[in-house]
Amino acid sequence: MNLISNKEKLNDTTVMLEIIAPEIAQKALPGQFLIVRSNREGERIPLTIADYDRETGKVKIIFQMIGQGTKILGELNKGDYIQDVAGPLGVATHLSEYKNAIIIGGGVGCAIAYPQAKFLHSQKSTVTIIAGFKNKNQVILENEMELKSDKLIITTDDGSYGEGGFVTTSLKQLLDKDNSFDVVIAIGPVMMMKAVSDLTKEYGVKTVVSLNPIMIDGTGMCGGCRVTVGGNVKFACVDGPDFDGHEVDFVELAKRNTAFSEQEVVARNHSCNLLKGS
Repeated sequence: MNLISNKEKLNDTTVMLEIIAPEIAQKALPGQFLIVRSNREGERIPLTIADYDRETGKVKIIFQMIGQGTKILGELNKGDYIQDVAGPLGVATHLSEYKNAIIIGGGVGCAIAYPQAKFLHSQKSTVTIIAGFKNKNQVILENEMELKSDKLIITTDDGSYGEGGFVTTSLKQLLDKDNSFDVVIAIGPVMMMKAVSDLTKEYGVKTVVSLNPIMIDGTGMCGGCRVTVGGNVKFACVDGPDFDGHEVDFVELAKRNTAFSEQEVVARNHSCNLLKGS
């Protein structure tokens, strides 16, 4: 069991939990993730490591309380324990070769993009962050991203904060002005990553995306996280989660991610009579 050393509510639906996990903190790298289980009856939830501190032995996870499992996890508080925390899992993002990068985060995807930017900034690379949100109330990690970038661009769909419009609008403006970017790293909703990859392909800029398919064990055994990349089947938990954005079948990924939508609604609305009587 792992102690929650801090909790912060970042907006109406998004929570940050800081967890004491020394062994994980010692080995964690940007792009890797954890599998967490709130309690003995809880589901296994894959969550990317949003930050880590090797000296204090702490790691952070940031997630939206949308499904039943994440709602239960989000109800835990400082001083509570998480039943299981396994990791770090997945292949770390290869970042050492990049000197001038654009990091794009969409919504809670900024929690995954932040450690990438932090690492690149620490190795003196030039880092431009584009962080996209639906509206001003959804903005998270603004101060943190500003400290770990040379330029931070915040966009909102409704224009209530930062630049109005989608992340691709700001991205196109950057690519039109500067052809020296050696990579674009995009993390967020599937269709956002697809739109970014379609755009960067026109400019010939290498693009890395972090995929979020349905995942169960996180070790490659269940096959639930399979994705098609370059015409070949890959497993996001052991082959990724990072892949070449120009080779990902995003349409297939989007369909697979919504395969159990009806069951998720039932789970959210379910009320257990046995628990009521206990």
